[in-house]
Amino acid sequence: MKLSQFNFNLSKDMIASEPPRWRDECKLMVVHKDTGEIEHRIFKDIIEYFGKGDTFVLNDTKVFPARLYGNKEKTGADIEVFLLRELNKEQRLWDVIVDPARKIRIGNKLYFGDDESLVAEVIDNTTSRGRTLRFLFDGSYEDFKETLFGLGEPPVPKWVKDKVTKEDEENFQTIFAEKEGAVSAPAAGLHFSRELFNRMILKDINKTFITLHMGIGHFRSVDVEDLSKHKMDSERLIITEETADIINRTKKNGHKVLAVGVTVMRGLEAYYTTNDEVIAFDGWTNKFIFPPYRFAIPDAIVSNFHLPCSTMLMSVAAFGGFDNVMKAYGVALKEGYKFGPYGDAMLII
Repeated sequence: MKLSQFNFNLSKDMIASEPPRWRDECKLMVVHKDTGEIEHRIFKDIIEYFGKGDTFVLNDTKVFPARLYGNKEKTGADIEVFLLRELNKEQRLWDVIVDPARKIRIGNKLYFGDDESLVAEVIDNTTSRGRTLRFLFDGSYEDFKETLFGLGEPPVPKWVKDKVTKEDEENFQTIFAEKEGAVSAPAAGLHFSRELFNRMILKDINKTFITLHMGIGHFRSVDVEDLSKHKMDSERLIITEETADIINRTKKNGHKVLAVGVTVMRGLEAYYTTNDEVIAFDGWTNKFIFPPYRFAIPDAIVSNFHLPCSTMLMSVAAFGGFDNVMKAYGVALKEGYKFGPYGDAMLII
């Protein structure tokens, strides 16, 4: 497949800048991949397509306040620092992206907070835009993290909204977020409410969790026409023995496994046996799924509507079939479905 095959026109007003009032009441497009049939529902109707013994797999990663605003020493120039991941706990080292990058060099000091209470020094240029920062902080690790995250804001993408609000701290986090480490929310998981979980219990639909700390790589533009040459950034993946057993038992008993979001889809497909069984895992994956691809684990997926030429759109098209998914996206544009992490969802069964 070629990059240009995933291009389409998406106007700014089709991207949701705020979530729906109730998490489980966004629009849900249901695509039947065998027939191409499309239904228009509400998200909380999703459980009508599943029954006793089926399992929903969700991503329990927790988004941290990754975006910081500060100033460069001497010049006082405004800079934005996007925290990617912690590299060394004791030395307070972080992998970051700095914007504007061209003005920041090794040895520069950066100041954060109105009182410049947090200082960082650039110690490495890891990529053209990336940097390694050492935060200079006298105090305990707990105090450092509290200070760092207290100065940060939820990393809602700028193409979603220009200005982040207090409400985004809750809105850009799933209700089951537990393991800190993501710089973006697993969007499909945002639609699940406690009421919906309770209704799943009444229908004997199981739920289990994997952890995949979503990195900035999902939003990097693909710059090669031949998709086989694109390399995803590595992300931390954790699948426990208990979760692997639940999923494998579900499939063995002839029930359906729903992958909630592209991160879960990638996580489940990262490492499995020759008998198509999930393997417990704790490590890193740079799995990139695009058509054509044979899926081993999920029987259904639910995902938000993604941007043109995005790796997430490519992964969804791999599951639902390129023609089905691109046709569904055309219908979504015509019917006013909203795109992005705060937007509507698509169930492919």
